[in-house]
Amino acid sequence: MEKSICTGSVVYYKGLYYAFYATRLINDGKINEQLSYAISKDGIHFDKQKPNPFYTSAPGYSKRDFRDPKVFVDENTGVFHLFVASWKENSALRHQGGSLVHMTSKDLKNWTVLEPVLTGQSSVPECPDYFLWNSWYYLVYGDNGDTYYVMSRSPYGPWQEPRYQALNESWVNVAKTAAFKNGRRIVGAWIPSRDQNKDNNGERFGGNMIFRELIQEPDGTLSTKFPEEMIPPVSAPISLNIKADVDAKADGGSGVSINTTSGIGSAHAENMPVNCRITMEINPGTSIADYGFYLRADDQADHGYRVSFSPHDKTVWLGNTMIRAVDSLDKPVKLDIIMKDDIIDMSVNGKRCIVNRCPEQKGTQMFFYAKHGGVKFKAIKVSPL
Repeated sequence: MEKSICTGSVVYYKGLYYAFYATRLINDGKINEQLSYAISKDGIHFDKQKPNPFYTSAPGYSKRDFRDPKVFVDENTGVFHLFVASWKENSALRHQGGSLVHMTSKDLKNWTVLEPVLTGQSSVPECPDYFLWNSWYYLVYGDNGDTYYVMSRSPYGPWQEPRYQALNESWVNVAKTAAFKNGRRIVGAWIPSRDQNKDNNGERFGGNMIFRELIQEPDGTLSTKFPEEMIPPVSAPISLNIKADVDAKADGGSGVSINTTSGIGSAHAENMPVNCRITMEINPGTSIADYGFYLRADDQADHGYRVSFSPHDKTVWLGNTMIRAVDSLDKPVKLDIIMKDDIIDMSVNGKRCIVNRCPEQKGTQMFFYAKHGGVKFKAIKVSPL
């Protein structure tokens, strides 16, 4: 009997849809993962094919970890290709055996195992994705719960590491991509729940869908931003009353300047809606340790979610999660933030995104701060959802 089907994939070829998946079975008390597929004429009703499973294990690879087949077809030759997440036995480095097995077949009955398309990972490279976009090939995979990718001008490598890993957001799981209109490309993934709905507890399976739009930089590196069509509708912006606290000067109702050399300067706004869209521009000084703000904060930001930007470390924190290798944090930064119930999602300069599951804090204040330097928060607009 089939147990779970892991992460599968579908390809359309000559009028038929082919859905490949892995079944997780228990034999003699041991878990084995094996490959199966089904065929459909309409993409809705599928017929499982026999033998089922059609492939049980690849020589030299784990039987326990053999799942998540990513399928594509070479249109010129009619050859089906599978990338299968597994673990290479007797790898040169014992703890770096994570691999993507490369299998091919023309009749879907006889399969050839080629050299792995990816090796040397610290965990099984789960839920792979693979696509060609503007002369670049991209191989996407999971490693210890996070999403990474490598890129190449050739179909199967040699692969190169991008300048930064825009798909690596800790609360974005199983990122998959799809072509969109006008040459665009969309990422779909899911945000897990937090165990017992506590801010500092770990992931719990199941949650909400999340979407990103991919941007291809001139050197092939991928960036991400909010898909414009999916930004939620908002009401008219509220009037902000920003109060200067320490080493700060309010600039009307839409900005504040902070300049401090002795420690941290701050300002705050009250009566912030829990669910809203916030946009702003931040202009940091030439030398500053870090800057940012607290969302859903209470008095003196005793509680709330700290959002911080460190130009020297190139890191951005949102609560207790972060993204790395974020460029240009010492230059003007444009932010777009969506707060909806327990999800806070943020786009940085339309190139990097970060999201967090934040269930506990419900404060109605927003605190701005700067540490060891000067910064201007400009054009702040807060619009209730």
